[in-house]
Amino acid sequence: MEAFLVSTGIVALAEIGDKTQLLAFILAAKFRKPLPIVLGILVATLANHGMAGALGAWITSLMTPHTLRWVLGVSFIAMAAWTLIPDKFEEDDAKLARLGVFGTTLVAFFLAEMGDKTQVATVALAAQYQAFVAVVAGTTLGMMIANVPAVLLGDRIAHLIPVRVVHGIAALIFAVIGVATLLGAGERFGL
Repeated sequence: MEAFLVSTGIVALAEIGDKTQLLAFILAAKFRKPLPIVLGILVATLANHGMAGALGAWITSLMTPHTLRWVLGVSFIAMAAWTLIPDKFEEDDAKLARLGVFGTTLVAFFLAEMGDKTQVATVALAAQYQAFVAVVAGTTLGMMIANVPAVLLGDRIAHLIPVRVVHGIAALIFAVIGVATLLGAGERFGL
């Protein structure tokens, strides 16, 4: 349950102001069809984070517990720093209209998440907790918590979200997890 809750919280916070949330705002404004957009986000996130979670689980088999602890600790601290860097959104990410609303959202979100901080976080969380299903379910729920309101409420809430504060909180959480991992907090998981 811890893996699910931590994964949900970290991704929900890290996603505020992220390029995929900006993509959700743009798709909602462009298409004005929330259901296929939300479903496209869900399917794209499950596929993307499923692959990331599988990579995280695989990584645990390649390293000794001591090495893995150091790699994960440093990775979480790096994620903390990365979270503080604002994302830039490319308008080309939303120009796939020939695929329909669902298809455009699916492809755009899947591609936008490639190498994104939430995908990298999913890899690290899956390696940390060694709980593939709980981590992927949690990171997917976190993405939905951040992006569904963006789709449904669009521009009405965009200016109300204190993005810098939310990113600061997410960075702090990543940093705490990184330091705790380096100090041996993951030892109960065999790290």
